[in-house]
Amino acid sequence: MSHDYKAVQWTSFKIRFDRWMLGGIALYLTLFVLISTMAQPAGEAFAPIQILIRAFGTLAFLLLTFILCIGPLARLTDRFKPFLYNRRHLGVTTFLIALIHAGLVILWYHGFSETNPLVSLLISNPRYDSLSGFPFESLGLIALIIMFLMAATSHDFWNANLGPGFWKALHMGVYVAYALLIAHIALGAIQFEKHPLYVTLLCAGSATVIGMHIFTGLASLRPANRTALEGWLKVAAVSDMDDARAKIVRPKQGEAIAVFRNGNKVSAVSNVCRHQGGPLGEGKIVDGCITCPWHGFQYRMEDGQSPPPFTEKIATYATRIVDGVVYVNPAPNPPGTAQAPSLIGATNE
Repeated sequence: MSHDYKAVQWTSFKIRFDRWMLGGIALYLTLFVLISTMAQPAGEAFAPIQILIRAFGTLAFLLLTFILCIGPLARLTDRFKPFLYNRRHLGVTTFLIALIHAGLVILWYHGFSETNPLVSLLISNPRYDSLSGFPFESLGLIALIIMFLMAATSHDFWNANLGPGFWKALHMGVYVAYALLIAHIALGAIQFEKHPLYVTLLCAGSATVIGMHIFTGLASLRPANRTALEGWLKVAAVSDMDDARAKIVRPKQGEAIAVFRNGNKVSAVSNVCRHQGGPLGEGKIVDGCITCPWHGFQYRMEDGQSPPPFTEKIATYATRIVDGVVYVNPAPNPPGTAQAPSLIGATNE
């Protein structure tokens, strides 16, 4: 949580993460250049800058594909939670790699013209009425602008000043950028490159993103099991609930509910973080507070309020434990309302 918009705190974990990320990027670029150089057919040759253009372009596509898969993967397994916590680092890095790709393209293909290189890029091919000859460069430029807006507003300062709703809508533009990037590749590299690698890369990447979002989206639509217990929702057996973790239930109407176990206490709150709409139920309890997995915003279990000096509040819900099974009342309390937890081992009927 950031009360006064402090600079990023470089914890040892973040330092290790960024080292691995930068090392992986360097390894990919090195291997791409070496393999591309050795695989050139006899009598044909690409200039080194052309190979770098392809290296940075493919890397940007792969990184953006992975970023869009982090959310679904983190819902399927906790092993991807570290990537979820550091998704902002990956996003900004992806923009910088895409920017290098664009800079190399403008330098190599438009840098020696008497016309301004950016203007030359936009006017060199006006065939907007042709599919095969479509000016794919403009699609990549629009995608780069969207990625720039997201990278430039990634800090919590912008979330607070733009408002969570507008900020999140702006950052949902990543899907628009990805669609434009797919069209950029399909109308560009695939039109000129005969190697099946580019087609395979494009199809596999886009299919993975679409497939994972559809799968996790359909799974999230399944309503919670209902019981005859006065309309309350069945959560899980106490024995199936991990300590300091939550089970997420989804009523037919209203927000999803995160039901947490903390030792012998069970409490329920809204699954939606008030910071950026993060899934609280995918986080854990740290120092007695429910901690959002996205950016670390915290809420007390007993009343859904952020600890001082923070003022965010979320809805709380009543819970019961009957015959070793946890139930939650789908009717929310007003945000910040104190709600006594259910005690494991006591009678809560």
